[in-house]
Amino acid sequence: MSDLETFRSETRSWLEANAPDALRGKRNDPEAVPWGGRNPNYKYPECADWLDLMAAKGFTAPTWPTEYGGGGLSREEASVLDQELMDLELPPGLTGFGLSMIGPTLLQYGTDQQKQEHLPNITGGKIRWCQGYSEPNAGSDLASLASAAVRDGDEFVINGQKIWTSGADHADCIFMLTRTETSGKKQAGITFILVDMDQDGVEVRPILLVSGASPFCETFFRNARAKVSNVIGEINGGWTVAKALLTFERNMIGGMAAARTSLPDLGAEYLGRNDDGSLADPILRDEIAQMEMDALSFGLTVQRNADAVKSGKQPGPESSMFKYYGTELNMRREQLMLSIREQQGLGWEGDGYSTDELVQTRAWLRSRGNSIEGGTSEVQLNIISKRVLGLPG
Repeated sequence: MSDLETFRSETRSWLEANAPDALRGKRNDPEAVPWGGRNPNYKYPECADWLDLMAAKGFTAPTWPTEYGGGGLSREEASVLDQELMDLELPPGLTGFGLSMIGPTLLQYGTDQQKQEHLPNITGGKIRWCQGYSEPNAGSDLASLASAAVRDGDEFVINGQKIWTSGADHADCIFMLTRTETSGKKQAGITFILVDMDQDGVEVRPILLVSGASPFCETFFRNARAKVSNVIGEINGGWTVAKALLTFERNMIGGMAAARTSLPDLGAEYLGRNDDGSLADPILRDEIAQMEMDALSFGLTVQRNADAVKSGKQPGPESSMFKYYGTELNMRREQLMLSIREQQGLGWEGDGYSTDELVQTRAWLRSRGNSIEGGTSEVQLNIISKRVLGLPG
């Protein structure tokens, strides 16, 4: 038996022995995924136990170094872990911006002290993070941000407003961009800093969406304070860090196309199979085959770029390519899943629909926002045309 097969067998046995019964079969239930944080308020109390168990194994951040609470796994082993979780229909041990955005940024740009202070809290699910980039007058043109941070001894005093801060109403801390210099090139006066949300100078107001959920918020800072030691990178040098984090964010958004449900199995469940095991609908077979091939090719391309970044490659325009293509891929996937379920994919509430079907309706509606968040598709196409294809502006 190969080392990878041994790892698969041991991982499956551990998952089967330790996973809480209440979370089995709940992989597609967004309320069954642990977010962590100081006050998680879970629908399923077992989420807290599941997070602790997975964190103790290093499975919340499988490929991160063990010294920060990660699993130290290879990419192949991490893929096996995800496959086993999917096969057992179990949610991951933790999700959120700590793992997908600020954590990778700290690994690349944080000091040893910052890594030791923040990364174990991320892998252990102790702190829930949100992102403070966009402002009412600085969205796609992010460098025009105006939220000011003025130094006062060992702290910065922060005043301003952020918008579309996903999950800010549940977050403990925010990683944000602030204006620390107003003269010269606007990109050169930006500082990347970590701020505790639990203070009098921070106010959060949720923004209600048509889907009925409130993942987005407005966040106001009035003389809020942050330690100078929480600056990531250099003071006035945050634009470099910001671009790196945007790469992680856009890769995350692009990665939403990764399967949470097997398309062939879903097709068979709703539309049936032929005697030879193939899906009964030949058009659906073609659509699923094309979707699966596109998603696999995209995933391998993103992974190749991630390996290059780990080797020291600086963030470049490829993040815009990944964000744009991944966005389109995810919207295609959600539309295909909706089509497979036919009228059962159109439910909003009521006894005539399963939990997965109701989640599907909202997931399809939510996917429409992918083309806006993290930089609109139009902006990404402009970046690609100028910086990749060399076309005139």
